Amino acid sequence: MRTAQEIGGAAAARTARGASLRTESLTAGYGGSPIVHEISISVAPGEVVSVVGPNGSGKSTLLKGIVGIVEVLSGSVHLDGADVTHRATEEIARLGVGYVPQVDDVFAPLTVAENLEMGGYLLKPKDVPARVEHVLDVFPQLRRMVSRRAGKLSGGERKMLAMGRVLMLEPALVVLDEPTANLAPQIAHTVLDEHVRRLALTGATVLIVEQRARAVLAISDRTYVLAGGRVRMEGTPAELSASSEFVESFLGGGQPAGG
Repeated sequence: MRTAQEIGGAAAARTARGASLRTESLTAGYGGSPIVHEISISVAPGEVVSVVGPNGSGKSTLLKGIVGIVEVLSGSVHLDGADVTHRATEEIARLGVGYVPQVDDVFAPLTVAENLEMGGYLLKPKDVPARVEHVLDVFPQLRRMVSRRAGKLSGGERKMLAMGRVLMLEPALVVLDEPTANLAPQIAHTVLDEHVRRLALTGATVLIVEQRARAVLAISDRTYVLAGGRVRMEGTPAELSASSEFVESFLGGGQPAGG
């Protein structure tokens, strides 16, 4: 099995489309009340960077602040060096950011093919069929489901479709919010180890929030640990796995991540 570093290297060799992301002292929340405080993170082109932490630590709020869904109260967000703070979500999408939310990530009444076509809403109509074919090449399992309604898919299949729909716009950065939420352990493993890796192999930079810390470390180049709305630790999976504080607090003790 290939490591995240090997996948990142392969992606870099195949394409330079991946975008860099940087937040500087980002504070964001709802109704003027901050949930995350002075968050500074960075994601280099071609990297898979994860954010882990306990429930209520602000992981999803951080992502929503980055993609323009919740209010940024202070600080900034930079995409490939350009300040995109306070820009509308659709404008951020046009700049090459694909966002897969934790819930409501597909259109249940529509077929798989129709979901993919909806994902190409910013494309010229003549370009949509070719993009659909590209996504079906990336996720070949979807090809046999093209006429099936999304509401009839399993949890793992729905998440794969959500990732495929985002790929329709050929994003330079893919932002994933808890892609394994409410999935059985084996299906969650497939989503992370296969589907997220496929995103990385397209050349996209990947920022992922995930509750399953041990599993997501296995596919990450670097990881940030949030608690109480602030970054408490950061490092490579090897560095964090060597930290007794991280292992005891976030992995529940036992074997290091990847062990």
